[in-house]
Amino acid sequence: MMMFDAFHNSHDLFYREPFGAVSCGQRITFRLRTFSVHVDACILRIWEKDREIAIPMHRITETSQSSVSDSVPEPFAEKDLFEGDYEVPNSPGLIWYYFVIRVGSQTYYYGNNLKGLGGEGKLWEQGPTSYQITVHKPIEVPKWYKQGTMYQIFVDRFYNDREKGFTFFPRKNALLHANWFDPPIYIKDQNGRVTDWDFFGGTLQGVIEKLPYLKELGISILYLNPIFDAPSNHKYDTADYLKIDPMYGDDTVFEQLIGAAKLSGISIILDGVFGHTGSDSIYFNKYGNYPGASACQSSDSPYFSWYQCKLNQGYQSWWGIDSLPEVNEMNASYRQFIYGSENSVINKWLKMGIAGWRLDVADELPDEFIQELRQAIKLIRPDAVLIGEVWEDASNKVSYDKQRKYFSGDELDATMNYPFRASFLRFMLGQSDSSSLHQEIMSLYENYPHENFYACMNLIGSHDTARILTLLGDAPPEQSLTTIEQRAYRLSPYARQLAVQRLKLFSLVQMTYPGVPCIYYGDEVGAEGYADPYNRGTYLWGREDSELLSWYRRLLRMHAEFEVLQTGAFRSFYFEPDVYGFTRIGDEEEIMILINRHSEETRTVNLKTMLQPPTVVTDLINGETLAPETLSALQIIALGGRALLRKISNT
Repeated sequence: MMMFDAFHNSHDLFYREPFGAVSCGQRITFRLRTFSVHVDACILRIWEKDREIAIPMHRITETSQSSVSDSVPEPFAEKDLFEGDYEVPNSPGLIWYYFVIRVGSQTYYYGNNLKGLGGEGKLWEQGPTSYQITVHKPIEVPKWYKQGTMYQIFVDRFYNDREKGFTFFPRKNALLHANWFDPPIYIKDQNGRVTDWDFFGGTLQGVIEKLPYLKELGISILYLNPIFDAPSNHKYDTADYLKIDPMYGDDTVFEQLIGAAKLSGISIILDGVFGHTGSDSIYFNKYGNYPGASACQSSDSPYFSWYQCKLNQGYQSWWGIDSLPEVNEMNASYRQFIYGSENSVINKWLKMGIAGWRLDVADELPDEFIQELRQAIKLIRPDAVLIGEVWEDASNKVSYDKQRKYFSGDELDATMNYPFRASFLRFMLGQSDSSSLHQEIMSLYENYPHENFYACMNLIGSHDTARILTLLGDAPPEQSLTTIEQRAYRLSPYARQLAVQRLKLFSLVQMTYPGVPCIYYGDEVGAEGYADPYNRGTYLWGREDSELLSWYRRLLRMHAEFEVLQTGAFRSFYFEPDVYGFTRIGDEEEIMILINRHSEETRTVNLKTMLQPPTVVTDLINGETLAPETLSALQIIALGGRALLRKISNT
């Protein structure tokens, strides 16, 4: 039996202060509690980028500040508290630490838990996992974005008024659907290459005509999937960065959209696809559809140096997809074109009035490119935002063997919060419990700088994921179905009812959690579909789930009405496995969110000690007023949620 124990919790200010990510040069206090016959020495072991530091910790007198019991667990005879201070470097980066404890001739280590998620750690006999601290330059993300609500549109699939024209300029090899509600389809050759792209005729004019809908819904930010000229329907194979795709409109229509959106209180963010172009583009010109030499066939092409070509021997492409030739982002000519000149891509569209960019596959853009891009954007419009597509914890992401610097203070304002989506989706589907969910959420909260955490693009669906309703309805794994079966699949009435109730809980969390909630077009009215292309179906105009839409409108009104949901402090907690909650705390009010994911059983929670001093609480979901004495046994119905508003007295 090990006659020794220790305790440290990186989420508890008693053990590490301040909490979470810190600014460059900031001092941190660490504490470790030990239980033993006698501890001879305790050392705080720090790893910076290029050096290791050993800081002797000093034994201090136990105080009443401690967050754990003062009792000494048997059979331990002594309880000690060790403290050490450390000043982080003056440059951004990641710091790692654990504790080395000497007890007689024995050496123990106290490090992170087995999942590496921070919080309460564990004692290791050797090879401990380290805790992470993110060091960053302070930034301030623009308020208009951070406190906004976002809506993502795949333009071809959003809206077309057929009485005003089916499309602007149908392109060669385009399959135009006669029925707006047809499922999307890929027409491929024997090698799996798409030969004809299907289109439904959605346009920028269609977006303009639906701005009243978006305004009434409560949207303040519009994120458009790529709109530049490109052969495909997804437009990630850019043919011309300086031209609106003719099937969507032109510069004049886009300027009208920006102006009309502004009058509706809506800012527009564009998709920046800068890691590759299309092969059928003005730049690469693989098929000779544009004037001049092909970049992959002649060094005479002005764009030859942009690509990684071996003349007549092939070229580097994104994930081996030959229609998406990769560019060398650090090529001087390419950088000048994208952001380094008066006539750059960034310059044109920002000066036209867009409010920011979402960077496609940010992992594949060099840090230097993102840093220079940010500088160029902020020079033109200081309150513009730069959002990166990152699927994992962006604070410690490693791509292509390089530690990324997204949150250094020199790069991204925000990232797409796929970890948020993944954690809550697992919880809603019963694949994890509330304790694991809490741990995962707190890990992000701890690792992300405050401004970046509160600016996360909190999505639950996107063009790269299956429709959320399909997933929440326990649909069969897509790999178990043929393409034809996936195209035809729809939830049964029972499964759809279950999915809608789960989506209500998920969206309740999304609209009240720190960050910017983002709705993928159609999710709010019950769109279904497996992954690409079926998740990119048309908006259900005239076939909306009106009850679900009303729910979304209520949540968006609540987000707009209560500033505490936009700026309030955040505290995560959990009860039994099926019940999770968090609180948003402001100067004058506090809102507690509780969800019960169990599909059949009511759960009862005790909030008596959590809501102090006792006051009357209002449930914003059902309007119920709750007296203080009822909070010791508060019921949450199956697949139900609560949003408890409590006024805070400053007297």
